[in-house]
Amino acid sequence: MKVEQPALGKMGTLILLIALGAFPPLTMDLYLPALPQMTEMFSTSRAMINLTLGGYLVAFAVGMLFWGPLSERTGRKPVLFVALGIYIVASMLCAASFSVEVLIAARIPQGFAGGGVTVVGTAIVKDMFDGRERERVMARVMSLVLIAPMVAPVLGAFLLKIASWRVMFVVLALFGGLAAALVSQYRETLAEKSTGPFIKSWNRLGVVLLNPRFAFLLVIFAAAPMCLMALIGISAYVYVDRFGMSEQAFSFLFAFNAACAMIGPTLYLRLSRSIAVQTIILSCFGVIALGGLAMLAFGGLSPFGFAAIAATTTLAVIILRVPGANLLLDQQLRDTGSAAALIQFSGTLLGAAGILIVTASSHDLIRNYGVLLVAIGSICVAMWLAVRHRPFVADTLFRPDAPPAYQANKEPEMP
Repeated sequence: MKVEQPALGKMGTLILLIALGAFPPLTMDLYLPALPQMTEMFSTSRAMINLTLGGYLVAFAVGMLFWGPLSERTGRKPVLFVALGIYIVASMLCAASFSVEVLIAARIPQGFAGGGVTVVGTAIVKDMFDGRERERVMARVMSLVLIAPMVAPVLGAFLLKIASWRVMFVVLALFGGLAAALVSQYRETLAEKSTGPFIKSWNRLGVVLLNPRFAFLLVIFAAAPMCLMALIGISAYVYVDRFGMSEQAFSFLFAFNAACAMIGPTLYLRLSRSIAVQTIILSCFGVIALGGLAMLAFGGLSPFGFAAIAATTTLAVIILRVPGANLLLDQQLRDTGSAAALIQFSGTLLGAAGILIVTASSHDLIRNYGVLLVAIGSICVAMWLAVRHRPFVADTLFRPDAPPAYQANKEPEMP
């Protein structure tokens, strides 16, 4: 740990990072069991209700581009406080919405603020840790963050039994307040703030994107989240409408998917001790493509078959997150906030596109999802094969047979 946290300590710092990382899954997944009910209550279409997901994700992605570079100028802590304040107010506005249009409108500032919370959390990890240690911390945080999508739909289904969907957004506002309390004990980790004009803070996004190594890897690793977000967008309709399951049963199957995902980061760390990271990444993209073929052949036969295939592809997507994020961050010695913003922005924006693609035609959501998996997996396999042995990849990734100096994962020279 490069910056000590006397008030939080090691455990408190871990809890803070987990809380910051949990905002996207909690804000997305808590109200998933209510989507069919909300469609009926607002007398609207699935596509319109899904705009509460898609609109949130687009605003979330834009928010990361705004807050990430700004945190390099003001520091991480001020950005967290402002973003959390906006998030809390927007969550209460969601709870008070009287129409689907108002709900969509309220979700936009909620997503914009949530983007700031998430991207600053990623930047803090880069501020505090290096190389293999950063990979271990990211894996640990990610494993625990994935408890959120496991618990969120179960909690959401329970809240539906005792109250309305509005209470779910009140719960999100309370969670924002808890995160703010933790942030108040956090010591700033940004070692050197940018001193240029505020407007030039966002110019750093272009500087990072002009790094061809970063840009090419970004395309590869930002595509995988499309598969996960697409699943989130269709799961309630597949389980409740297609297979006739209750909201409670859906929440348990969704929790099963999250439980499988939760082992992904730990499984990656274990596999990477004996298998080259390049091979792990290639295998995961291959699993996604094969999972798509399996979904096309068997996904529509039963809810449990659909759940098993979805869980396998989700596990592959989650495993990719740790080496993908670490490899991308290692391409930049500076502009951490901008790099983190672009990483999160690209994955989120493409995730929103994934939801829109698979729900554009509601005739057969399972088929749509299977086609998406095959396309993403195949394209990423081809792109990874083209780059995996290049020095900026091979010299950065942890290799189990390498000497200790190599395993330290020292950051490469600026391009």
